[in-house]
Amino acid sequence: MTTLPRPTTELSADEARRIALRAQGLLGVPDRRAGVRGVLRHLGAVQLDTISVLARSHELIPYARLGAVGRRTVEEAYWKQGDRPAHTFEYWSHAACILPVEEWPHFAFRRRAYRARPHWNHDLPDGVYDQVVKQLRTEGPLTATELGGAKRTSEWWDWSGTKVAVERALMYGEVVCVERRGWKRVYDLAERAVPAALLAEEPSDEECLTRLVGLAGRALGVGTRADIADYHRLKGEQVDAVIADSGLVPVTVEGWSKPAWADPEALATPPRGRHRTTLLSPFDSLIWERARTERIFGFTHRLEAYVPKPKRVHGYFAMPVLAGGRLVGRVDPAREGRTLVAKQVTLDGRKAAPQVAQALVEAAGWVGCTDVRVERVDAPELREPLIAELARLLA
Repeated sequence: MTTLPRPTTELSADEARRIALRAQGLLGVPDRRAGVRGVLRHLGAVQLDTISVLARSHELIPYARLGAVGRRTVEEAYWKQGDRPAHTFEYWSHAACILPVEEWPHFAFRRRAYRARPHWNHDLPDGVYDQVVKQLRTEGPLTATELGGAKRTSEWWDWSGTKVAVERALMYGEVVCVERRGWKRVYDLAERAVPAALLAEEPSDEECLTRLVGLAGRALGVGTRADIADYHRLKGEQVDAVIADSGLVPVTVEGWSKPAWADPEALATPPRGRHRTTLLSPFDSLIWERARTERIFGFTHRLEAYVPKPKRVHGYFAMPVLAGGRLVGRVDPAREGRTLVAKQVTLDGRKAAPQVAQALVEAAGWVGCTDVRVERVDAPELREPLIAELARLLA
């Protein structure tokens, strides 16, 4: 068993919070020249989700960091365009995520694990897997529909044999998704889509885990074992096995009951700079792990889209509001024509009203809305100051 060095650095809770914000690209001047791809490389993974309210989550992530980046610019940065080399691929990381293509080799451990997996949720009909691979080789990149259909019935879970096969091939790494058409995955053979030098690499499980633990630590800035494991959905024992070789250093953080590790570069320079004021996607990597969000921000975050409507507290797609390095409220948004509708707003006191108003107006402009309407404010006495601030900003 590896003996880990004792922590020599002590961080205050405020220092840890600011380090985390800077590591996530939400404190300091953003690197606009690197653009959306720079955000992806910095974070290491951007989560995908089907829900679209103001925009889809993978669009909201760069918006939160760069401001009103064009939505077409976002799509072009993520997906393969024409004959140009792929910059990204989709795979299972924290969840279904867009990943920088240079990290393809470091998910070999997961591809091997899927190949060795004895049980799957869907049965694979005989011969269909080979048929799908043959069709892709012959006809080129195709969607599941073009391969023969994604579903047997209208039920979302009732996949066709073709869909089961191509998704299995995706998890195995024989097939890859580097493009989407109208939100549909476009599947291609990995041998065609992934650069040959990357495809030829086959690092050991230990090498993969060491890389991913190091990447997670740098993307978090500072985190506990559970925080680091959660980032790419690793097991705690996998983190334990490689943490000593990951480049991260042990630290103690005020108020944290568990051991923590930090990126040494994050410790070298005090985190200073401009704070972003923005709405955050519920799938933003700043707030992926609920226990971490509560520990750092004192903020309980839960996506309620899958909670029965009568049991929702903050709304279907309640988006936390980040301002001044704090989470100061929530907004459950919708759109009606050119009006951004705040169906439900929660404010952390009167001082949060201008910050939430600013976040709403900026988001409205980004999605092409010219007005903001507030339907409900959880604390009725805060409705008037919020409405007044919105009127001032929209005037």
